[in-house]
Amino acid sequence: MRLFTAAAALLAGLALSSGTLAQTPVFDAARLSEHTRILSADDFEGRGIATPAEQKVIDYVSGQFRAAGLEPGGENGGWTQSVALNRFTASGVEARLTVGDWTQPLAQGEQIVISTRRPGQAEVSLSDAPLVFVGYGITAAERDWDDFKGQDMTGKIMVVLVNDADFEEPALNTFGGRAMTYYGRWTYKYEEAARRGAAGVIIVHETAPASYGWTTVRNSWTGPNFDIVRANADERVPMESWIQRDIAVEMFTRAGLDFEALKVQARRRDFQPVPLTGALMTVSFDVASQRIETQNIIGRLTGTTRPGETFLYTGHWDHIGIGTPDANGDAIFNGAVDNASGIAGLIELARVFGAGPRPERSLVFIGFTAEESGLLGSEYYGANPLYPLATTVGGVNMDSANVYGRTAGFGIVGYGQSDFDERMGAIVEAQGRIVEPDTNVAAGIYFRSDHFPLAKRGVPMAYARSSGAFVDEPIAARTSARDDYTARRYHQADDEWSADWDYAGQIQDLEVYWALGNTLANGRAWPAWKPGSEFGPAREVTADQRR
Repeated sequence: MRLFTAAAALLAGLALSSGTLAQTPVFDAARLSEHTRILSADDFEGRGIATPAEQKVIDYVSGQFRAAGLEPGGENGGWTQSVALNRFTASGVEARLTVGDWTQPLAQGEQIVISTRRPGQAEVSLSDAPLVFVGYGITAAERDWDDFKGQDMTGKIMVVLVNDADFEEPALNTFGGRAMTYYGRWTYKYEEAARRGAAGVIIVHETAPASYGWTTVRNSWTGPNFDIVRANADERVPMESWIQRDIAVEMFTRAGLDFEALKVQARRRDFQPVPLTGALMTVSFDVASQRIETQNIIGRLTGTTRPGETFLYTGHWDHIGIGTPDANGDAIFNGAVDNASGIAGLIELARVFGAGPRPERSLVFIGFTAEESGLLGSEYYGANPLYPLATTVGGVNMDSANVYGRTAGFGIVGYGQSDFDERMGAIVEAQGRIVEPDTNVAAGIYFRSDHFPLAKRGVPMAYARSSGAFVDEPIAARTSARDDYTARRYHQADDEWSADWDYAGQIQDLEVYWALGNTLANGRAWPAWKPGSEFGPAREVTADQRR
């Protein structure tokens, strides 16, 4: 189905007549492959932040930016922006659940994953803390929703469901139907627990509403955890955790409760918190904390006539680093697709822009750090921008490129939020592809990559990439490879570079990103949020600074 009919055809014609697509430079598949191979090689040790591998990444990416003709765009005339973080490492985790005479030991990484990001604690010790089921753990006054109903959570452990109430029953449309809202994200649930003074949070893991399996949970949170430096420790809850679904169901049953029935109740506005009578949790673990600095990597092409107006190209350079060995004994999480491929695209865009005419507005290329730790590099930049957000025109974020071949579609994550829909749509249709709105809205992808900290501060950010069916044979093999990555390689040690990858799909996407940025960097337009977007009001505050 074509989403841009007569208007799209007109815009596409204008783009073509102005030379936008006709002048598109040639992107080099061999360069994309080589950048991806190098950045995901074993000697980069999974690109863990604040490890010796970080400097290797900085040296490589900044070297490529320099070769492309970019200027240092970081602090003090350098290529980087320092990002201050706290690193927390939990060790000696001991945990158990009791209900009456039933006791369930909880092994770290097996039945449960326990961590903390609360500063100033050398240990966490909770003894027989009571548990309360609070549904989805959401307070949203604008939606007339409150899962707590006045329940005092001080010193208690919140048990919450993944996602939000519409996931299981989209027709309710309380939270936008199937599309996940920020209320469905694990980050929100931990933040709300801290606001409530809870001692801890247990998120019941279920693969479908989480959009990933238990292995991803284990690999993502059993190692060091990071947070931006916070003056107020109360902004974090002492214990953050996920629990396997079958253990949670057993705990509810032992407490005389029906887990599935309570899930249904939790979809309603009149849901009341349910104490798990007699259920207690004891947890103890040591916390080694350390203040560290990691780096955003930044290059810039200064605009010729309006250098104070900036268009961004972004992607995250970090991955998980070295973790728990898999069945093959491989402990290096190479992160080839996620996100060496995106950084390869960032470097290639820098090369083609650097080889062309200098734009009127400035272009800034950012390799964000600590995305895998909770979008912390982009969050830090959003809170401490090196180029004013009010005069940041917008940007494109690249995360996990298509390395499997050309597709018929181009998926726009967060479709309906901004007029980037139409701006990109005209370019995409001129390529002979169609725009597809979010294909997996329930996964909350819009809140899970580095565009989000900028979007929530009002900067229009595009996050879009290949989607839909492949167009070149062997279609079945390409589809199988893409599905295999999602099922078996995402956040696993097996996310490794392959010499067989086909970059034609990534190149199509890069052509869209280039055309979008080239047009905006050489024009006077300011992309806008659409009516009803929750990000529009933040942009309006600075409207008088844009001419």
